[in-house]
Amino acid sequence: MRAALLRGIALGVRLTTTDWADGGVDTGDAVEVARQLRALGVDYICATGGFVIPPSGIPFGPGYQVHLAERIKRESGIATRAVGGISDPPQAEAIIADGKADMVALATTFLADPRWAWRAADALGATIAYPGPYARAKGVCNVA
Repeated sequence: MRAALLRGIALGVRLTTTDWADGGVDTGDAVEVARQLRALGVDYICATGGFVIPPSGIPFGPGYQVHLAERIKRESGIATRAVGGISDPPQAEAIIADGKADMVALATTFLADPRWAWRAADALGATIAYPGPYARAKGVCNVA
């Protein structure tokens, strides 16, 4: 894949880093896979927990999988993307600011609130531009 991609396009892999069960995928093993992927030219790992084995004792809650990205980043040296229960703008900002991950993914958060990015910018005191076609919906321009 790396050889087929144009320069400047990031190549990431979503990697199951735990199955949350004895005998399942171990995060230590995932660190080694991440090291090997880095050596092959992968730019980042999206560290997630798998749900292949019937779940038991998964600690669902805000940021419940962030520690997986943090460990992969720390022990393999590859950039990581954190997932899992990230929905609060200051929480997402802190994950990156504290060096726990280099990126965050917001799946169900965007399903619940498609305008999350603009709300997050407001909450964090930033401004982001609306794409032209969306400006009308925001009331920025008068397009018939």
